[in-house]
Amino acid sequence: MVRRMFASDNASGAHPAVLDAIRAANEGHAYAYGDDDWTRAAEAVVRRHLGDEARAFFVFNGTGANVTALAALMRPYEAVICPATAHINVDECGAPERFTGGKSIAVPTPDGKLTPEMVERAIFGVGVEHHSQPRVVSVSQSTEYGTVYGPAEIAALADVAHEHGMYLHVDGARISNAAAALGCSLREMVADAGVDVLSFGGTKNGMLFGEAVVFLRDGLGADFRFVRKQCAQLASKMRFIAAQFIALFGGDLWLENARHANEMARLLAEGMAAVPGVAITQPVEANEVFAILPREAIEPLAKEFGFYVWDERAGEVRWVASWDTTPEDVAAFVAGARRLLAG
Repeated sequence: MVRRMFASDNASGAHPAVLDAIRAANEGHAYAYGDDDWTRAAEAVVRRHLGDEARAFFVFNGTGANVTALAALMRPYEAVICPATAHINVDECGAPERFTGGKSIAVPTPDGKLTPEMVERAIFGVGVEHHSQPRVVSVSQSTEYGTVYGPAEIAALADVAHEHGMYLHVDGARISNAAAALGCSLREMVADAGVDVLSFGGTKNGMLFGEAVVFLRDGLGADFRFVRKQCAQLASKMRFIAAQFIALFGGDLWLENARHANEMARLLAEGMAAVPGVAITQPVEANEVFAILPREAIEPLAKEFGFYVWDERAGEVRWVASWDTTPEDVAAFVAGARRLLAG
């Protein structure tokens, strides 16, 4: 029996169309390091989604995208303002600090989202040599809590960042899920909203591996190819990352996958909200569900269905739906939860 978990959208496999694209790119030889037709075609796909000024650089993974993007924007004496729950603050083992030399200013938020007022309060010591100088505002879309910024919210963050001579970086590991939830284009949510740099995710939405760093303003990223190489994120056989981007974003597959994952998360949240003893803790806006369970039920349920504890002290867990999650998977999970909690 094929097992599908709710631990992460990283636990899912690659979409068959993506595997077919990799297989097709495997025929013959091609020049290395991105000097190939697949990479040029993938760059054109990114421009079609994000505008003619968008310059895409493909990397191996999400941490690599975030680290290299920040390293291109910051000096070692500068800082990035981000939510306390941000991936760059919690889940990257200090890689941003190591590779940028800079500091993270982590801002507590109730729902994973920064506001302009929060950013303003985090800016201090400007021009004072004793303090790290704020240079970047970084947010995740969708957030680590599964919540989503509307285009106007992103634009407001871009405005406050630019007013202070800072950049806005978006960690878009689940950017497709956010766009599907909002019913808007990637361009409306990113380039048109004033974002400077995007970590453009594909792995969580059906790719085997690979992300992109996309610079959206003239003058940014001029030296990025050196940053990417020094950070060990330059793929020699770049065509295999590029081919996946073409398969996922060349048509509507990215949107179909994201819509489906979001719908499965909504279905799961509705089902679990009706289970006695379960409390959903965050709005379900993309493909993640957060809930508090009786502590004695967490371990056996996680062992049977596969998911992670988010906050051990609160007894809060996270369930993530993927592009290949089925209604039957959801129904089995809800039934299992009912059985365990009743026992």
